[in-house]
Amino acid sequence: MSIETTFAGLTLRNPIIIGSCGLTANAANNKALEQAGAGAIVLKSLFEENITRQTEMLTDPAAHGEAADYLQGYLGEHIVDEYIELIRESKRLCTIPIIASIACHTDGEWVRMAEKIEKAGADALELNVMTIRTDKGYADGELEKMHVDILRHVAECVKIPVIVKLGANLSNPVALIDKLCGCGAAGVVLFNRFYPTDIDVEKMEFVASHPFTTSADLSTALRWTGIVSSAVGQMPLAVSGGVHTWQDVVKSILCGASAVEVSSVIYECGVQWIAPAIEAVEAWQQKQGYDDAAAYRGKMNARDPEHAERLLRTQFLKYMGTIK
Repeated sequence: MSIETTFAGLTLRNPIIIGSCGLTANAANNKALEQAGAGAIVLKSLFEENITRQTEMLTDPAAHGEAADYLQGYLGEHIVDEYIELIRESKRLCTIPIIASIACHTDGEWVRMAEKIEKAGADALELNVMTIRTDKGYADGELEKMHVDILRHVAECVKIPVIVKLGANLSNPVALIDKLCGCGAAGVVLFNRFYPTDIDVEKMEFVASHPFTTSADLSTALRWTGIVSSAVGQMPLAVSGGVHTWQDVVKSILCGASAVEVSSVIYECGVQWIAPAIEAVEAWQQKQGYDDAAAYRGKMNARDPEHAERLLRTQFLKYMGTIK
């Protein structure tokens, strides 16, 4: 029996990937995560908006236009260079796949950065496209086209696998993922989590809501994984957001995922969560008579008409009828 899996062309010793977060911003931490049993690690994202904000805060374009432009370029390069060093050191210490991550919201300078990331030794690159569209002049399909354009420009210049992490704010993930598949995506992650917004009514200030997910957040990713894995079967998928138990790992694979990305549960339970979760998945596989994860991957996706009826259902009234 084996719990080994493949995702985005990478061989993983198990399906548990540590998702991009503060825990993966340090090479020594990444080594500890590997020793605890992680199958792969996604480094803390290099954020496009953070690079822009930090460089603008440290310069004054109004006072010294050309000098400010130079300093912004220099500071931006310094931030990227620090990230490149994180990749190199993590690769030096770790033997499991190290996946770099760029959180982007425009089709910008990612080609140049992707090339540097590849040269630094990253095993793959995850493009975390984090954006929403609110302008009244928005044209249908503009957001989806931006995803495709970013992927195409990056995938054309690197040989390492390029993964796209999508937000849940898409009207038809199936159509977009099919396009991404045709443009060279090696895998897709469903879904990234936007900044959780809340309001302090006493101070009348915006504050961060609860930063961590729960198993209750898994539902959306399960639904779309079950649908996408049936419709675009050649695209490797990973589930992100809401994986907190070994059962959540199994559910994700049953719906068609090859792997899961976790971070909230590691913050809450520590790295000691990993090994028991892996052992429990192995025990479940053995009890069910499956030799490996591939044997039950997608077993409950939308390919089966009965499963499709549940996955495609948008009304829950019939299920609420039993609740008094």
